[in-house]
Amino acid sequence: MNGDAELGLLIEPDAESAASRAAEILAEAVRDAVGERGRSTLALSGGNAPLRMFELLGDEDLPWGRAEIFQVDERIAPDGDPDRNLTAMLGHLPQEAIASIRPMPVTEDDLEDAARRYADGLPVSFDLVHLGLGEDGHTASLVPGDPVLEVRDSAVALTGDYRGRRRMTLTYPALERAALVLWLVVGADKASIVRSLVARDPSIPAGRVRAPRQVLVADAPAASGLDR
Repeated sequence: MNGDAELGLLIEPDAESAASRAAEILAEAVRDAVGERGRSTLALSGGNAPLRMFELLGDEDLPWGRAEIFQVDERIAPDGDPDRNLTAMLGHLPQEAIASIRPMPVTEDDLEDAARRYADGLPVSFDLVHLGLGEDGHTASLVPGDPVLEVRDSAVALTGDYRGRRRMTLTYPALERAALVLWLVVGADKASIVRSLVARDPSIPAGRVRAPRQVLVADAPAASGLDR
């Protein structure tokens, strides 16, 4: 890891057990934060991999009324669009958690101003930031070759076009506010890029996340390229 950062590696036999383990870690972070100071702050990513994790949070008795759930990133698309990460969250998170979500304001006319206002509303630090990992090494919407990778003066920024959509995303400085970064990665198609993540390869965007404490939950196929 870069600097003094710590990466824990938890390998589960399949995607279901990886989602279950990740849900347990997230739930523990919420409980601990609420117990310590009466509230919890999370940032959740989109994609397909975390959907089962979101569903399994329904099995946990969590104080959602004392939590704030921010988005790690979002596509610039209309409300309800199937491309939106929010659309998937609303369909899979427990119903009690829905009121705690703070959606990224991606439908506004002035997106730069919207990004600034979202940044202003972020907590000083997150109890947990959940991240995924793309086959090209992107995480959040920190995508290869985009100028957003170099943004250090704002916690939220806009990307250029990526796979047909611009995005609003937390930047590296925002991710580094996390007390814990929880990576959830499943599938054999991620094996080679997981190896790069674990090696902290700075040539991939995910390898440049410098939060001091991180844990990677992977299923066995995703971890198959690691030397163990």
